[in-house]
Amino acid sequence: MSKVFRVTGEIVKPNFRTSFSKEIRAIKPEHAQEQIYTEFGSKHRAKRFQIKILKIEEVPTKKIEDSTIRRLAVGEE
Repeated sequence: MSKVFRVTGEIVKPNFRTSFSKEIRAIKPEHAQEQIYTEFGSKHRAKRFQIKILKIEEVPTKKIEDSTIRRLAVGEE
């Protein structure tokens, strides 16, 4: 059964710097980290070394902010 993780960090490129916080459904924190690398590498053309992950935390169902993720998580239970 998958869990919901909130991944926070920043993307640091030569002329671009931004923070992010994203909720991801995954089985383990390592899978959530890999999904962030894949998604941001594709969307922002950022290499893995340009994506700094500061924190990965599991989010209880009641505190999920993303409505789509919440519907998927509640539908599982």
